[in-house]
Amino acid sequence: MIEEKNPQSEEPDAAADQAEGQADDQRDKEPPPRPTYLFLVRHGENEWTERGALAGRTPAVALNDKGVEQAQQVAQRLKEQPISAIYSSPLLRCLQTAQPLADTLNLPVSIDPGILEVDYGDWRGGDLKDLGKRPEWQLVQIFPGGFRFPGGETLRETQNRVITALERIRTDHEGEAVAVYAHGDVLRTGLAYYLGTPLDLFQRIQISTASISLVAFHRFGPRILAMNDSGALPVIKWEEESASSRETQTDAADVENE
Repeated sequence: MIEEKNPQSEEPDAAADQAEGQADDQRDKEPPPRPTYLFLVRHGENEWTERGALAGRTPAVALNDKGVEQAQQVAQRLKEQPISAIYSSPLLRCLQTAQPLADTLNLPVSIDPGILEVDYGDWRGGDLKDLGKRPEWQLVQIFPGGFRFPGGETLRETQNRVITALERIRTDHEGEAVAVYAHGDVLRTGLAYYLGTPLDLFQRIQISTASISLVAFHRFGPRILAMNDSGALPVIKWEEESASSRETQTDAADVENE
């Protein structure tokens, strides 16, 4: 038997559909949220990087003359960016690299232990050439995610704490641009995550001293705009997208060259 529907019973559904359509129209008219930008900066050169040794969490490792110059150059490269906050690893070499930009922009440097250098344990202070002769070194190259530095942490643990810190920073500064000063392996594991690259391939990412990597966070996830950059960066400019442009350009990077 075919049951006829009562037209009156459809009225609430029609009203709900109309209300939902009006809500969709309103969302279409609203501009998308501004992206969040993280400038990821490795500290400048120091005597440990110069001689190829693993400083790790060794305290009071200061920048050498070249590193001091690099820190000033980073500040010059970033001074025109709309940076509203600066974060740094607690270690001296990162704080020294961050300070010129902080002075230029008149901003404080917030210390975040989540982006502290890898705990290399017993390998801290070792010469990289000597460490490279150990059988365990091959594990670091082939299966870094499963290797624990003797007396230290695994790179998987490093990546977890680094991403937790970076996600907290970008959430606390939604719609802003932030500079984050950290260490080579710390930044490489973080970039591997945002690239969707397996941790065991993170060694393919090169992060030189005083280099800058730039990650933009849009509604649908992160985009890598620069990596291991040592030249002039495009200056970020936020522009409100119209509803019509959103139909053809979804979350385009709002970065323009000056």
